[in-house]
Amino acid sequence: MQLKRVVVTGLGALTPIGNNIEQYWNALINGVSGAAPITYFDAAKFKTRFACELKDFTATDFIDRKEARKMDRFTQYAMVASDEAILDAGLDLDKINKFRVGVIWGAGIGGLETFQNEAMNFQAGDGTPRFNPFFIPKMIADIAPGNISIKNGFMGPNYTTVSACASSANAMIDALNYIRLGHCDVIVTGGSEAAIAFAGVGGFNAMHALSTRNESPETASRPFDAERDGFVLGEGAGAIILEEYEHAKARGATIYAEVIGGGMSSDAYHMTAPHPEGLGVIAVMKNCLENSGIQPEDVDHINTHGTSTPLGDVAELKAITAVFGEHAKNININSTKSMTGHLLGAAGAIESIAVILAMKHGIVPPTINHTVADENINPALNLTLNKAQKRDIKVAMSNTFGFGGHNACVAFKKLEE
Repeated sequence: MQLKRVVVTGLGALTPIGNNIEQYWNALINGVSGAAPITYFDAAKFKTRFACELKDFTATDFIDRKEARKMDRFTQYAMVASDEAILDAGLDLDKINKFRVGVIWGAGIGGLETFQNEAMNFQAGDGTPRFNPFFIPKMIADIAPGNISIKNGFMGPNYTTVSACASSANAMIDALNYIRLGHCDVIVTGGSEAAIAFAGVGGFNAMHALSTRNESPETASRPFDAERDGFVLGEGAGAIILEEYEHAKARGATIYAEVIGGGMSSDAYHMTAPHPEGLGVIAVMKNCLENSGIQPEDVDHINTHGTSTPLGDVAELKAITAVFGEHAKNININSTKSMTGHLLGAAGAIESIAVILAMKHGIVPPTINHTVADENINPALNLTLNKAQKRDIKVAMSNTFGFGGHNACVAFKKLEE
């Protein structure tokens, strides 16, 4: 059968460096760091005392106070970002066939803060089970797309993908395939996460996954730098409206880019560490190229997973060299996590948005905080260090990998009529 073409018609972002698409993009190209001391709780006794929190954000500015109380922060973020994307897409909710509009959302953890607080409250009591009646529906990871569909009346496929930090990239690939196969006209996809809490920071600290550069939080996320010491925890949401091309064209929608394919693979190696030779990452990029019907030399830009961990960054760049060969030196490679931190299950969404906007504006955001070259990284690679670079981007890819060895890669292309 002839697969249908899929395009991006709407974007929404709620990030540590901007609370909407315009703010997010301006901060990206200007190399703004979102890292700062933690304000959500007293982190004085934690190994890591900083994170990439949202700034100047109040949920009740966007969501009715009564409704907001029924939502964990990760769902609140999903609602705000998806509202922006739906508005940006110009979807007329009274005219579209809502049975053919779905919501496929990613979350690596879901309502962690809700679970944490309920457990702590129970522990502080006398053993009598006094739980909030909204405890379970606030906590479960699938509640974010559920709430998006309830608000808008979308009655197509509705679920959450959970693959740790690859969650929202997997959600986008699922959404792409549902539309390709003709099952939907429109899907709201993306992801959200809100793990900056006692349990989140403490848990990642126990794994030695987070940077402990407490004396200089704003420079702590430093992908590819020789002195990187772990990732910086971030939060927020990214929403993308995917739409069947003819459907978008018929209603006169503005189209950002075409989604031409996605790849998935597994490391099958370790719970948390990447394969040292990047075998799973090599496979996922090859799968994405094949699924997209393009050649390695077609790719102009790759937004890497690039978390600023000692092992992961090197393994990913080795894999890029293995897949793209000599052409790897011609690709603008970057890691926007140097600015946003790591949004876990929302990372794939906000980084795909960065790729789409880079393609639209012809500017690749920088990898900031790079000061010391790593002898294990090929100096011929263009890692877009410290300053944005102008680049006409026709094809771009976004890599996202998760604990458990989950790998996902999504490819975008400038629209060709």
